[in-house]
Formats: sequence, C-alpha cells, structure tokens
Amino acid sequence: MEASFDITLLMVITIIAGISAQAIAEFLKVPSIVFLLVFGISLGPSGLGVLHPNLLGTGLEVIVALSVAVILFEGGLNLELRELGRVSGSLRNLVTIGTLITLIGGGMAAHWLGEFPWSIAFLYASLVVVTGPTVVSPLLKQVKVDRQVATLLEGEGVLIDPVGAILAVVVLDTILNPNANPLLAFSGLFLRLGIGGIIGASGGWLLGWILKRANFISEELKNLVVLAGLWGLFTLAQMIRSESGLMTTVVAGIVLRASAVPEERLIRRFKGQLTILSVSVLFILLSADLSIASLFVLGWGSVFTILVLMFVVRPISILLCTWNSGLNWRQKLFVCWIAPRGIVSASVASLFAILLTQRGFNGGDSIKALVFLTIIMTVFFQGLTAGLVARLLKITSTQATGVVIVGSHALGRLIARMFQERGESAVLIDTDPEACKLAEQENLRVFLSSALDMEVLEKAGLATAGTFISMTNNGEVNLVLAQRATEEFSPPRVLAVFPRDPQLSNENKNHHSKIQQAFVQHLQIKTWNEYLNDGKVKLGETELKEEGFAFQQAHLQALIHSGEFVPLLMERDEHLMIVPVAEEWQIGDRIIYLLHDLRPNLLKRLSGASPSSPLVLEKLPKVEEVPIPYSVREPSLEKA
Repeated sequence: MEASFDITLLMVITIIAGISAQAIAEFLKVPSIVFLLVFGISLGPSGLGVLHPNLLGTGLEVIVALSVAVILFEGGLNLELRELGRVSGSLRNLVTIGTLITLIGGGMAAHWLGEFPWSIAFLYASLVVVTGPTVVSPLLKQVKVDRQVATLLEGEGVLIDPVGAILAVVVLDTILNPNANPLLAFSGLFLRLGIGGIIGASGGWLLGWILKRANFISEELKNLVVLAGLWGLFTLAQMIRSESGLMTTVVAGIVLRASAVPEERLIRRFKGQLTILSVSVLFILLSADLSIASLFVLGWGSVFTILVLMFVVRPISILLCTWNSGLNWRQKLFVCWIAPRGIVSASVASLFAILLTQRGFNGGDSIKALVFLTIIMTVFFQGLTAGLVARLLKITSTQATGVVIVGSHALGRLIARMFQERGESAVLIDTDPEACKLAEQENLRVFLSSALDMEVLEKAGLATAGTFISMTNNGEVNLVLAQRATEEFSPPRVLAVFPRDPQLSNENKNHHSKIQQAFVQHLQIKTWNEYLNDGKVKLGETELKEEGFAFQQAHLQALIHSGEFVPLLMERDEHLMIVPVAEEWQIGDRIIYLLHDLRPNLLKRLSGASPSSPLVLEKLPKVEEVPIPYSVREPSLEKA
C-alpha cells in the first residue's frame, strides 16, 4: 500500500510541476521546456529529492512510449499537406540528406571534441538528428515568423522524429551486435519506415471513415475513439516490427487531417491538450532522473561538440538542403538558427542509457547527459533568442505584405488598387460576375468564387499574405469568412466589416479576438459604394504631427462619428495597413481616407470632375480644417 501511494504521490507532483511550468512559460512568453527542465532537475535526486522516477520501473518505458505516440500523432494532425507542398523539396532533403549530414557531422564532433568512442559518438549523433514539434511548434506560435519558414520547421520537426528514432535504434543494434551485416541493419531502417507508413496510412483512413459515418457517436466519445485507435495502431506496428510505431502515428495523423472529418478541430484541440500533458509529464520525469554531476563530468569537449552541431553542422545541412528552394537568405539563416531538440531525443536517450547499462556497456549515462546538455543549450540559446533573430532578419509574419479582399465592389477595388500601387500584391474574391469583370478591367487580380473555398484562398496567396479582409454587404458572412481564414491560414492581420448589431460585435470580440473590426463602427458598405460609383467622395490623406496631435485625434474621431468620413489605410513605419477600429493612432501616422463630397453634381462638372473617372489621391485641405456638423461635436474636441 505504501509503495502504491509513493507512485501516486510521484505522478501527482509530476503533473502539478509540469502544468505549473507550462503556465509560467505561457505567462512569460518563453518556451515551456525551459521551466520543465528547471523544475524536473530541481525536484529530482540532484535537487530537492522529491521525485524519484526509478519507482516506476518498467512503467516509465510504457509512459514514454504511449506519450510519444500521442505527441507525434498530434504533430502529424497539425500538418497541412497543402502547405507542405510548397516546401516539399526542402523538407524531403532535410529528412533525408539533412539527417545524414547531422549523423556524420555530429558523430565526428562527438568523437574528436567530446572524446567518445566512434560507436557511442554516432549513437549520440543519431539521437540528436531530430528537432521535435514539442519545442518548435510552441516556439513558432510565439515568434510568428513567415508562413513558409514556419511550415518547413514544423514539417521537419514532425517528420524527422520517427526517422531519427528509428535510425537511433539501427545504430544501437549495430553497437549491441557488432558482427551484424551493416546492409541488413540499414534495410531494417527502411523496413520500419515502410511498415509504419503503410499501417499509419491505412489506419488514418479507417479512422476518418469511421468518424464520418458513425453519427451515433457523440463528439466527446469520438475524441476517445481516435485516442484508442491511435494507440491500437501504434501497438500493432510495434508488434510487427519494433520502433515502426513512431512512423505509424505521424502518418496516421497526416492522413486523418487530409480526410477532412467534420470534428477535425475538436480532435486537434483534444489531442493538443493531451500533448501538453504528455510533454509536461515526460520532461519532468526524464529530467528528474538526470544527474547534475554527469553534466559537469562531460567537460568542455562536449560543449564544443554541441556548438559545432549548432553553428557548423546545421548551417551546412540547411545550405545544401535548401539550395534550389524559394527561400531567401534571411529565411535560410533563421532555419539554420532554429533546431532545438525535444522530447523524442530525451526519451529515447533515457531508454538507451538503461539498455546499455543492462547490457554492460559503458557510456550509457554519458550519452544521456550529453543529449540533455544538447537539449538545454539548443533550447536556451535558440529558443530564447528566436524572436529577436526573426525581428533582426525581418521575417516575422507581422511584416508580411499583400492583401486578400473578399468583395470586388467599388470600395474593395479602391483598396486593392492602392495596395497594388505600393508594389504589394492585392487579390479580390467575389461571387458577382459583374463585379469581377470590373476588377479585371482595372487590371486587378480577381477570383470568381466563394471565399469559403480553401483552394481559392490558397491560390489567392493567403498563406503568405499579410492581411485578409472580408467586406461584403453581409456582416454575418464577413465574420464567418474571417473566422475560417483565421483557422485555416492564420494570416497576421484579419479584419472584417462587422454587422451593425452591437450585440453581435461584442460577441465577436469575446469569441473571435483575432478578428479586428475594419474602418469604423457601423460602416454602411452599400452606402459608400453608391458614393464611390456616383463620384460623391474625395480621397485624401493626412499626417498626424506632434504639434496639435490631441486636436487632430479629436477632430478625426468627430468626423468619423459624423458618418461623412472613413479612414481606409494607414502607413506606419513604411508599412501600409488597413485601419482597424480599435487602432490607437500615433504621431507620424499617415492616414488615407474617404470624405463624402457634398457638392452638387453640377458644381462638380463645372470644376472638371467626372463621376466615372478613377478616384485618385487628392491634395485636400488639412483634415482639421474640414467642418464638422455641430450635432456631432464632442466635448473632447471642444477641449482640444
């Protein structure tokens, strides 16, 4: 009874520590693995001595196996084949050529600098060829880099994990059986990958088929059906060929995502929560079992080994694997920098250390210590500086340019033309053939289709565009389109023209916080399109200056409340962006706006204006000189 309570206490403390580390990391916006390692080592025998993972015995191996299966399945479930297609060549090279380069380079560095025997050196290298989605994915959620770079790093992290783990098993088999035929050993690598791929593809398709047709199963139960099916597929592959289950889980996740089951988002959310729990438990347990003394025994040679792996081997691998890719040098440099090791390296190294010790081989604990030192150095160096490096290289997604506009009416075409004149891509989407024809006459790129079609959004370039805006005449439709775009493509800036119902706008703010309200509240798209078509507007600009800044702000707000003025675009730090309602204006902002022109048509004709002529940016009087109806004057304006 006492032993069972000790194990219960061990698991409870582990879970509390792991989730606490996740929460602190979320608050401080740093990779969670930093605090997981710190908490695990601090609570282990080398620290406070609260956690003793050896109490679990072989149960630790079971926890590791099932947890890694969930982690890799969730990684595959988050991969989008459509996005992977854009970086397929580089990704294929990273998983094949890159793995070989890391194996050879890491092995040589560990032998010559770390003074490990060749066999142990290459075993270490096989353990660190993986990067790991458990570290890379949370990192990219915080840093928000260019979508093409993020897809490449996420794809590498997921696909290279099973390849690296199986490669490590092959190297270990070679060490334990030195007389074995090397060709047979490496044929085992491809055999495991093949078996895992076939079982994973078949099982993923079967799970998708069941979820689409089993309408009698509740949504909550479907999540558990997927979990049971995942572990069943993993175990089946392991029974047929050891270590092939890792490839099975990844492929099953990718195929299930491609099946487009209705409950996909719920399944991804559930598996994401399980992954967070699994990562928390595994890192706490594995790092608690790490001896601090074993890290210091490694010496400076091991530190230099890891530095060579980071600053020599990784850049060579990226340079060769992305040679003919569409990535620019900034993107390649960032990919070179981001290669933190994760839970697969830690878990496999821990199991190998136990196995080598049982077989009477020296070096098991040293291998484990070196792998954990690699995790610590790569996470701390690369993980904590990723945001700074991305900003210095100017590849953050917030710096992405271009716009995809749903609504090819007069206002949509005007905004598209202004982006195009700035040298940025602008694409329109509409279901109205006449509106699309007018856009083509203005030499604008347009798609005659529904914006709910994800293939159309992909062809429009939303995956790499900086802004998506839905501005049809139907506000409810705008919200739905913006939400779908956010879920499928996650562009940096998502805007929509909200319904005039304030209750619905508040609901949007609560449940769709990533979607910003465009232009002004209660914008009447139909009215302003009529103004544009009839030539009853002027297009002007103003710059907010330090002198009289408060008055300018108050005057602009009063003009907006009058309903005769709409701020369209804002230029800040040389970036053109659509004006959101909640944006706080700053000194130096250049605002491009529409002003309702109240002059009679006869007077306009006498002045040479034509309603049918294209609207151009005019040198209008300063905005603060535009008269405001007395009924909308605000106390703040009078005070200013």
